[in-house]
Amino acid sequence: MDPEEATKTEAVETYKAYWLEMQKLYADSTGKKANLKRYAASSALTSAEADAKSTHARKLIHIGEVSVRNPTVTKLDIDRKVPNATLSSCLDISRWQVINTETKKPAALPTNRLTQFVVVSTVERWPEGWKVIRDEPTDKTC
Repeated sequence: MDPEEATKTEAVETYKAYWLEMQKLYADSTGKKANLKRYAASSALTSAEADAKSTHARKLIHIGEVSVRNPTVTKLDIDRKVPNATLSSCLDISRWQVINTETKKPAALPTNRLTQFVVVSTVERWPEGWKVIRDEPTDKTC
């Protein structure tokens, strides 16, 4: 594999690992079982931690799986001091169920919410490895 393809593969694998940690973060009402800092930094980390904390404060958790489909590097800049890549993927949260921790029943959700949508993300190669620094959902279905 040439160096550019290897770099793209590393960026995509980091993004997938990021979502595995996100699943752990939202599934644990204490937020302590996830190690999101291993895969995220900057606004992606801050936003995820704040949203999970807010969700847990409302006595909600997410269980099940998130599927990251067709993650594709759309831009790669490895000649910078901090190399980065932009990824586009389809995030499928249709099997990620929101549960009320008090009643143990599914929470009521808007019927028109998107469960499969395009996400544009930026990852950077830091000294300790790739990190998701921005993770922006769009309103485009996939």
